[in-house]
Amino acid sequence: MSLFLSQVIREDAHTLFAFLQKEDRDLFETLLSISGIGPKTAAGIIGHMEVNAFQRAISTADIRLLSKLPGIGKKTAERLIIEMRDKFKGKNKTIGTPVMTGGVGDLASDAINALVHLGYSAMDAQQAIQEVMNTQKEETDLGRLITAALRRI
Repeated sequence: MSLFLSQVIREDAHTLFAFLQKEDRDLFETLLSISGIGPKTAAGIIGHMEVNAFQRAISTADIRLLSKLPGIGKKTAERLIIEMRDKFKGKNKTIGTPVMTGGVGDLASDAINALVHLGYSAMDAQQAIQEVMNTQKEETDLGRLITAALRRI
């Protein structure tokens, strides 16, 4: 088993953060470069949302979903979107999963937000919606999408 490490050096502490995936470590280090985002907040973002889901939220400017992350308010979410869009432009927009755009992306985003408001984590909600969208590609009803996702959680 390999771990990907990131060392954070502050005046009062030297801290190592370990990640199972290189993409998580890279996102962590990118988040640290944004003003107002410290190691605790960056780790909280990664712990609650997959890299692909975070990239989708940034590319679709989903302030509501980003505001649900621990330590992220509306203003920080707006700053994240502005600063991370530039950082993601040089990289692949997603890793392994296509970006949902147009009406389907809005439908998926609304469904994820509904599940988060019901008390599910953003990561669980994203995974369930993604599974439903992969199996039921033609789903256009928000209620049926949420119901199918709830069956998978």
